[in-house]
Amino acid sequence: MFESLMEVEARFEDLARLISDPGVIGDQSSWKSYMKEHASLAPLIEKYREYKTSENGVAEAKELLEQTNDEELRQLAKEELKETQERLALLEEELKVLLLPKDPNDDKNVIVEIRGGAGGDEAALFAGDLYRMFSKYAETRRWKTEILSMNEADVGGFKEVVFLMQGKGAYSRLKYESGVHRVQRIPVTESSGRIHTSTVTVAVLPEAEEVDVEVNMNDIRVDVFRSSGNGGQSVNTTDSAVRITHAPTGIVISCQDEKSQLKNKDKALRILRAKLYDLEQEKQRSQLSAERKSQVGSGDRSERIRTYNFPQNRVTDHRINLSLHRLDSVINGDLDEIMDALVTWSQTESLKSPGVAS
Repeated sequence: MFESLMEVEARFEDLARLISDPGVIGDQSSWKSYMKEHASLAPLIEKYREYKTSENGVAEAKELLEQTNDEELRQLAKEELKETQERLALLEEELKVLLLPKDPNDDKNVIVEIRGGAGGDEAALFAGDLYRMFSKYAETRRWKTEILSMNEADVGGFKEVVFLMQGKGAYSRLKYESGVHRVQRIPVTESSGRIHTSTVTVAVLPEAEEVDVEVNMNDIRVDVFRSSGNGGQSVNTTDSAVRITHAPTGIVISCQDEKSQLKNKDKALRILRAKLYDLEQEKQRSQLSAERKSQVGSGDRSERIRTYNFPQNRVTDHRINLSLHRLDSVINGDLDEIMDALVTWSQTESLKSPGVAS
């Protein structure tokens, strides 16, 4: 590990020289690339240099113990040695985490799909609750949310809603939300007070740029039709809604929320790129059984990952056996405690399987 850290530190120092070189500064493309790499290495190097300082502290305390007979100085040196050794062990663990291979998608924006599952109207209502939960969480992180496609239910909520979240680290936090979310509560339409169980599926996809995945327009059929709202009423008098069908995969995407046909087509293509990129990622993941075991957020989307029990004000994440008795705050976007626990779990599993990205 420390040989790798020495190499990384040497690269960090080279980058510092490069970003200060007038010749490099004149080449903005190269300069930006070096700046980005330098910034990405900074947290690791800062921690490594802190480790080396603590290591020197341990050596100095040991030297003092060997050279002095003054009992008071020896006691101080023993205390200093104990504290510094404990700090050194903690820093070593932190360095191991920082050295884990980084998920290349972590800095990407995300496209989130929420679909009502089992439970009919109640599932659609809960899909709406989850959309609001994620939207409120985005506000706390200062991320921008944009609906790409939605199919509202007559009773409220959504049969399906697809939205984009733009912001630093969006995928790194939300990637753990893919899967089946189960709700247990008394529906507003239930007169006898019985608790019903419904499910909603969530898929979190990294937003793919055109450079990430090439879409051959010859593989796509584009159909246009008239937008309609709840109950089938027309919400637009022109054929602005767009449905695209990707022949090789059979993926079909419809967008009708914009009045412009071009805007709807652009949104549909953004969703398609994300789906194709995710398919390719899934192929790669399926070849790495060790990674599949340690993945939290990118596994089987049919897996039940979380239960929201309203009568008991409890939310339980089944992957990490975490239960919180404050569902009211979680459903209002207070997700950090759950997400922090999932990140820690993922990192711990990755440390057990060297070479696997968290």
